[in-house]
Amino acid sequence: MDRVYNFSPGPSMMPLPALETAAKELCSYGTTGVSVMEMSHRSKMYTEIFDETAALVRQLMAVPENYEILFLQGGATGQFAAVPMNLMGGAGKADYIDSGSFAHGAMVEARKYGQARCVASSREDNYTHVPETKREDFDPEADYVHITTNNTIYGTRYIELPDTGDVPLVADMSSNILSQEMDVSRFGVIYAGAQKNIGPAGFALVIVRKDLLGRELPITPKFISWKAQAEAGSMLNTPPTYAIYMAGLCLKWLRDLGGVAEIEKINKEKAALLYDYLDESKLFKPTAQKKYRSLMNVTFITGDADKDAAFVKQATAQGLINLKGHRSVGGMRASIYNAMPMEGVKKLVDFMKQFELQNG
Repeated sequence: MDRVYNFSPGPSMMPLPALETAAKELCSYGTTGVSVMEMSHRSKMYTEIFDETAALVRQLMAVPENYEILFLQGGATGQFAAVPMNLMGGAGKADYIDSGSFAHGAMVEARKYGQARCVASSREDNYTHVPETKREDFDPEADYVHITTNNTIYGTRYIELPDTGDVPLVADMSSNILSQEMDVSRFGVIYAGAQKNIGPAGFALVIVRKDLLGRELPITPKFISWKAQAEAGSMLNTPPTYAIYMAGLCLKWLRDLGGVAEIEKINKEKAALLYDYLDESKLFKPTAQKKYRSLMNVTFITGDADKDAAFVKQATAQGLINLKGHRSVGGMRASIYNAMPMEGVKKLVDFMKQFELQNG
């Protein structure tokens, strides 16, 4: 069967070369005679895979040497609790910007462990934009400021990072990590679920500035402690070995493509193709405010729930799958992460034009 174009928000489409390599190596990795799934996580053969994957993250994101790179279980949602547990050992308070469902969820979770103040929110505007802030909005005594750089559900993103002064900036980059160049040194912590631009579901990438380690609350479990995980090389227990191996294959694909700078150009071209059509269409309407539009998650509607449903059904029959919008907002959403080729976006736009001719 031919592969379809998968517009899922996650788990998402992965690079075909990575999948083909994994298929080839499934039963025997190289000349080892064993699958990666069967390897001891402490064996020399596996630690080489692990270390190479971490090195690729450092290379592709230009991560400075004063940052630790961790591969941790629990996904990004697990880090909603890990962030306050690891950082609220000082003043016991933090500032959050509520720009979407996941940003809101992270703030609510943090309130279990300390004072998590909402500095700004676009919740009343149905998260159609990212709330803007200025330095004086933030508490200079806060342990950190938390943002979510891309809004998967509502299709918005940060265009400019907030100025937080000396307060460490913590960012959930789950849905746009590795999609555009970012200056890692502007962040105290970056974390991301793997299942969008890194690899398959199964772990969270955490990049943390070393001077922030050891600021945890006394109640922090050892398993959640970034300091303990860093000292153990992310191996306090058996890590998700195969997911990390798969991530390494996806990162090699990105490196060979030309790295983050090159994929950023491609991502902008893909997004422009789709947004340009949406701006001209008389049937489809983009839902995010233009200034804040995401390059990764394009949200749109027809204004007619029946037409939306018909569009999703007919698109699926054409090999354009998982275009249904999140259950909380409806409509449609095309997630065009790194591995989505330009050909997939072109096919989607061609189908949308055909659908509009028949249903406009």
